[in-house]
Amino acid sequence: MDFEDVRPRMEKSLDFLRQEIFSIRSDKAAPSILENLLCSVYGGTQQLKLVELGTITSPDPRTLVFQPWDVSIIGEIRQAISKTEIGLTPIIDGAVIRMAVPPLSLERRQELLKLLGKLLENAKISIRMIRRDKMVEIKNAFENKEVSEDEKFRSEQELQKITDEYIGKIEEMGKKKESELTTV
Repeated sequence: MDFEDVRPRMEKSLDFLRQEIFSIRSDKAAPSILENLLCSVYGGTQQLKLVELGTITSPDPRTLVFQPWDVSIIGEIRQAISKTEIGLTPIIDGAVIRMAVPPLSLERRQELLKLLGKLLENAKISIRMIRRDKMVEIKNAFENKEVSEDEKFRSEQELQKITDEYIGKIEEMGKKKESELTTV
C-alpha cells in the first residue's frame, strides 16, 4: 500500500491549524492576528482579508499599524477591526490605522488557552479521520485479497507511525503557543 495521499491531507490539516494558531493573539503585537480578518469593503460589495487590502506592521511590541492601499476604505477597515473579538481598538491616524495591543488579563489568557485546546483537539480529530479513511481502504484491500495479511499489518503500522508523527507536530505547536500565552 502506498501513503501518497495521506501525508498531503495531514499536511493540509496542519497548515490549517497553523493559520488558526497564528490568529490567536498573545501579549506581543503580531501582524498575523489581523492578516486573515475578513472585511466588507466598497459598500459591502466585496469580502477581502486585511492582508489583501494593505500592509500590516508592528513598529514595537505593543503596537500594530495597518496601512491600506486604498485610503478611501479606511473607515470600513477600522469598523471591521472594531467588530472582532481580538480586543484591539483601531484609531485612524491620517492614512494609517494604529492599534495599541493591551496586555492580556489572566481571564483572557485562560479563554485563549481553552480556544487553543479546542483547535488542537479538532486538528487531532482531523488527522485521526484521515487515518480511519486509509484504514478502511487497507481493510477493504485485504478483504478483496489484493494484499496479504502481513502486508495489511505492515500498512497499518506504517499508517500509525505517520499519524503519530503528525499528532506530535500538533502537540509541539500547541506547547509553543501555550508557553507564548502563559508568559507574562
